[in-house]
Parts: sequence; structure tokens; C-alpha cells
Amino acid sequence: MRLEYFEMIDEVVALDRAAGRIEAIARVPLESPVFEGHFPGHPLVPGVLLTETMAQASGYLVLAHLDFAQMPFLMAVDKARFRSFVGPGATLQVTASLEHDGSGYAVTKAAIRHDGKALADAELRFRTMPFPEGLDAPMRERAARIGLDTLIGARP
Repeated sequence: MRLEYFEMIDEVVALDRAAGRIEAIARVPLESPVFEGHFPGHPLVPGVLLTETMAQASGYLVLAHLDFAQMPFLMAVDKARFRSFVGPGATLQVTASLEHDGSGYAVTKAAIRHDGKALADAELRFRTMPFPEGLDAPMRERAARIGLDTLIGARP
């Protein structure tokens, strides 16, 4: 994770396009400017960044599902629950499953776990649209960095 740059997913470890499911790893850094204010002396990952982590895993799932033909943009977060705190150094297991895709929208259910313990979950809604000019290549580069492109090539 590079919290201050909103790069939340470090690695995609599994992708099942037929089942509409992705599994990813997000490693919380030991140090980040984010922790300086949240909270001084008691660093915690803000809930909004945990939500962003679930949204990014879901977004990569939607990108893979659509073969990078369209870009998913987060439109709504429903039923978000935070069950515990996340501090520096945690390795998070992030999962997302595709619940709906059609009419320019995609809906996922996502969750974050740490050491087998549920930390957060939410339903996320995305608007799928053509890539804005200049965004296609950077998204493909980021997908390659986290291993998504390799898993897309290995279709189940």
C-alpha cells in the first residue's frame, strides 16, 4: 500500500472470471504520513481508506470482467461495516465478488480480513464508462504491477 497515493492493492493472488471473484493482498506500511494525523501516537488506517481498498479490488475485478473495455467509477457504497481496527504492518486479504453487471453498472460485495478475522465489508456500485483520455494505459500498467494481467491471461 502507498496510502498517500491511494495505491491500495499490492498483489492480486486469484481471479476467477467465470465465478466473478477476485482475491488480493494489501500490505499496510509500517510508516505513512497518513498515520501522523490518524491518530497521533495510535496509528490506524482510516475507514475511508479501507473502503477504497475494497473499491480497488472490486474495480480490478470489473476491469478483468470487461476485458479492460470500460473503466469502473465508484458511485455508491452501501452496507459498509467496520468490525475492528487496522494498524501499521497488517497484511490484509481482500476479496470481491461480482453481484451484477449490466446497463452501464456493476455491483460487487467486498470484504477485508486479517489473520482470518473479518475487518470490513461493503456493497459497492460502479458506473462503467469508456476510459477517459489518457487513463487506459496507466490502469493497464498498474494492473500489470499487481499481477492482474497475468491472471487475466490464464482464463479459468
